[in-house]
Amino acid sequence: MSVRDLIADDRAIEGLPIRLVIAFIVGITTLSLMLNMVSGLGGFAVSELDAKPDPDVMSTAERDVNVTVVDSEGNPVAGATVIVRSDTATLGDIVTGETGEDGVATVRLDPELGPNQQDGTLEIDVKPPGSGDFSDKRENGEILVLER
Repeated sequence: MSVRDLIADDRAIEGLPIRLVIAFIVGITTLSLMLNMVSGLGGFAVSELDAKPDPDVMSTAERDVNVTVVDSEGNPVAGATVIVRSDTATLGDIVTGETGEDGVATVRLDPELGPNQQDGTLEIDVKPPGSGDFSDKRENGEILVLER
């Protein structure tokens, strides 16, 4: 076969587009099946934690507050660290507590408000336990502090 014969042969051009279409369809189908298999696995799921204070409204008097830590399905989470810090109401120091088997941490709070301040809030953060697939990326509940 000479170069002239190769230039004149247009058979490969006729079959090329359909082969590309078939390869593209097979590739997309395979990719969608693989992604469906991976997303069907529960191993990559991370449960977001939430903190629920009780009471969520308090006065400036010193008192104990129970903070329940739950996962995204509402189940209590043991071994999480609850951190309460000043926001628009102030605490002397950051207050921490660890949740028990019932998912509850009890913290002793003595908040203060500034001069002429009628209300304020305390911020709650949660440090997930070392075991389990938990995260705390979203904002948690806060405690409203009212002047007594």
